Amino acid sequence: MFDYYQSDGLFDEMFEGPGKARPHYAAVRQRLLALGPGVLQRQRHLADISFRNLGITFTVYSDQSSGVERIFPFDLIPRIIPADEWEQIEAGLVQRIQTLNLFCQDVYGEQRILQDKVIPADMIYSAKMFRRELRGLKVPRGVYTHICGTDLIRDVNGKYLVLEDNCRTPSGVSYVLENRAVMKRVSPVLFSKYRVRSVEDYPYNLLQTLRYVAPRHTDDPNCVVLTPGIFNSAYFEHSFLARQMGVELVEGRDLVVENNFVYMRTTSGLRRVDVIYRRIDDDFVDPLSFRPDSALGVPGLMNAYRLGNVALVNAPGTGVADDKAIYPYVPDMVRYYLKQDPILDNVPTYICHRPADLKYTLENLDKLVVKATNEAGGYGMLMGHQASRAERAAFGEKVKADPRNFVAQPVVQLSQHPTIVDDKPDGVSTPPGPASAAASAAAVGVASKEPHLEGRRVDLRPYILYGEKVVVMPGGLTRVALRRGSLVVNSSQGGGSKDTWVLED
Repeated sequence: MFDYYQSDGLFDEMFEGPGKARPHYAAVRQRLLALGPGVLQRQRHLADISFRNLGITFTVYSDQSSGVERIFPFDLIPRIIPADEWEQIEAGLVQRIQTLNLFCQDVYGEQRILQDKVIPADMIYSAKMFRRELRGLKVPRGVYTHICGTDLIRDVNGKYLVLEDNCRTPSGVSYVLENRAVMKRVSPVLFSKYRVRSVEDYPYNLLQTLRYVAPRHTDDPNCVVLTPGIFNSAYFEHSFLARQMGVELVEGRDLVVENNFVYMRTTSGLRRVDVIYRRIDDDFVDPLSFRPDSALGVPGLMNAYRLGNVALVNAPGTGVADDKAIYPYVPDMVRYYLKQDPILDNVPTYICHRPADLKYTLENLDKLVVKATNEAGGYGMLMGHQASRAERAAFGEKVKADPRNFVAQPVVQLSQHPTIVDDKPDGVSTPPGPASAAASAAAVGVASKEPHLEGRRVDLRPYILYGEKVVVMPGGLTRVALRRGSLVVNSSQGGGSKDTWVLED
């Protein structure tokens, strides 16, 4: 299974050299060799059945050929992070969420960071997710970013870099929990060889985070999860988290505001709601305050929020902190607010709003990844090195028309991880490099009619909770680009996931 495995000059999570596994992966390698392709294939089949029976799905809106709802692709080979490595990641994530929260407090308050010209004021005022109407609003407990999913990648030297922060409604944590449950069912022997930190307490920690920001009138706050409904791509996660926390899953039509208090309609009458974990974007949360055509939100909700009668998680306006054009300033924010050096570095980023950066971006589209500042899921993005000349030209016109809406980054060769690949001759393509298609097909063992292992690019999305204290889920969601040579790991673009193991000391 490993005979033809190649690293192609990338940082490999499992191997430190040809055929030489890193110490913390030695047991995984031995177990894979002991199982063999046949048993591994059966385990994959069992995992697929588990995901299908549990209804673990996501939605691809752009796929018109095979339906929009899919089983979430899952790879059985876990990603393993040693304790000392995780200690640095965790410290960096705690530092980052504290900084982003202080930034939100500041830009909606005194705006010291703008007065001191650490960030240009026009960058904030032109941000799509900056909500001027929330200036001066005192949010419960002073917390804006209660839940954050920060995307990490590793470069060719194995250094962790922050790719972006997701501070609005970060998704994917339900897949972390279900991945772990499925791995325990189909591969229990491998677990016995490692001391893996638990992730199962996340729903409890999430509930405590919600309860922490509840209005002070009650010792037993009523918390709910607000979903756009069953057609949302992350509806499985909304229902899963509500069920795990033991709280109600509601839609906007289930809630009503009376006398600036929020109530939930029940069969026994109205019941007051104290905390809303919203999975609806700002624009749709209240048609009286934001988009008047929204049928997903609750009329009058923002008035109740302003008066302190209900808590919203995450706070409205938090999106300014994950604007991709604000992201390059986060290291400066760390130094400004915490008087510390950043523990985790950013990927170098060109802000197209700056004339010099715009010029460089347009002249080097074939070498850059260009992203829309407020898109997610791999949409609104140009992979310049893989795009045609016509595609680059068309995208360049979009950038010139609205520079504030775009940033550019050099192509970072994400680290790779062994991933199970099906033997389908018509699915084989030439990997990056000079090898011919025929040689590549032979190298991956297509003729064997059995699954084999190839390197696929991965990233990592840990989840951070900011309540009475900051809690970082040990591990998070490892997303994997299932197509050979692809750098796009998003599920909406054909990516899958792996179980992520953080080891005890």
